[in-house]
Amino acid sequence: MSENGSGMNAKDFVIGTLIGGFIGASAALLLAPKSGKELRQDINEQARVAKEKTAEWTNQAVEKGNQLAQTAVESSGQLLDKVRDLARAVRKDVQELTESTDHLSVDLEGISEEIAASVKKEVEDLQRAVEQLVKEVEEKERKRERDPE
Repeated sequence: MSENGSGMNAKDFVIGTLIGGFIGASAALLLAPKSGKELRQDINEQARVAKEKTAEWTNQAVEKGNQLAQTAVESSGQLLDKVRDLARAVRKDVQELTESTDHLSVDLEGISEEIAASVKKEVEDLQRAVEQLVKEVEEKERKRERDPE
C-alpha cells in the first residue's frame, strides 16, 4: 500500500476508520435517548455484528496464510528441482573436464608439468565442491520429504 507525505498508509487509514466507526457507533448508542432495554438490545446487536466481522476477518486471514504457505512450498520445491538439475549439469561438465585434463596432462608437450598438475588440482577441487553441493541439495530434499510442512 502506498504512503502519503505524513507516513500513514492506506491500511492504517482503513483500520483507523473502522475503529473510529465502532467508537462513534458505541457513543451514539450510549448517548441516544433510549430506554435501558432498547439500549441493551442495541449494544448486544452491535457486539454480535462486531463478533461476526471479527470471525470473518479471522477466516480471511487464515485462508490467505494457507495460500501463502502453499505458494512458498511450491516455489521452494521448484527451486530445489532447478538447483538439482543445475548441479547434475555442472557435475557432468566437471567430469568431462576432468577426463579431458587427464588426456591434456599427457598430450600437452611444452607445458610444464606444474601447470598441468595445478589445472588438474583445480578441476578436482571444483568436482569435490560440486559433489558437496549435490549432497547438500539431496539432504535438504530428503529432509523436506520427511518433514513436509
